[in-house]
Amino acid sequence: MKIGICLGFTDRSETPDVVARKIEELGFESMFTGEHPIIPVVAGAIIALGDSVMPEYYERIPDPFISLTVAACATRTLRLGTAVCLAAERHPIILAKEVATLDYYSRGRLILGVGGGWLREETEIMGQDFRRRWIVVREYVRAMKELWTKDEASFEGQFVSFPPVKCWPKPAQQPHPPVYLCTGAGPDFDRRLKDTVAVAQGWMPTGLAPERLAQEVDKLKRLCAEAGRDFSSLEITILGQAAANAEQARKEVEQYRAAGASRMLFLLTPIPPGQADRIIAPIAQAYLR
Repeated sequence: MKIGICLGFTDRSETPDVVARKIEELGFESMFTGEHPIIPVVAGAIIALGDSVMPEYYERIPDPFISLTVAACATRTLRLGTAVCLAAERHPIILAKEVATLDYYSRGRLILGVGGGWLREETEIMGQDFRRRWIVVREYVRAMKELWTKDEASFEGQFVSFPPVKCWPKPAQQPHPPVYLCTGAGPDFDRRLKDTVAVAQGWMPTGLAPERLAQEVDKLKRLCAEAGRDFSSLEITILGQAAANAEQARKEVEQYRAAGASRMLFLLTPIPPGQADRIIAPIAQAYLR
């Protein structure tokens, strides 16, 4: 089982280079981070659901690709990923360029986790129709793959079109960095499984118990068979909270491995300056020893 950390950064937290260096030093396989380009001052979802779903640090999150570049410069082998990149809120040509550049300079260490987001006001301020955001994500992923894999790429879609263009550098990973579809528990959960089969190389659900994950993995296998796709080409990553002790951690790893996961990511809030070892080392002790 691959074990990684998924956490936020802010202008008040420990910096990505320090955290990434410590994560690699302790033996973790990967570090992921997410994004919110902006946080609306007034948002219906926040008012309806309460402050507990909107941590204050969300409004201070830096650009994930710059954070991961800082981390890449401080490490040698650590895989670096987004969980999640709100792909519908970015222009796909610029996003493709950023992803390819970081993958090139990190020598093929990037994993692109994409999602549709949950904050309607944010999506709309960034120029997208919230109801169609996942359709946009699927199309943008297809467009980016053209840019990553062809010397002269063109694309004709509903939301983005461009004539033959040259876009370099190409990613270090061939044919391109793996794209993971990141999903929470929602009413369109089954639709996201179909999206994963259609455009992704990995699936990254949040907070599923092993029993539920096993059920969804069985659905993925059926969908792959129906689409003529090799299920083994998909990597399953589960996001969640770290166990309280080593015994529980070992049991959890075996349960998720049996359910079909090959990577576990543990969600952390931004780490205060000087506290990286204190916060991360116990997780390493539980899961990596």
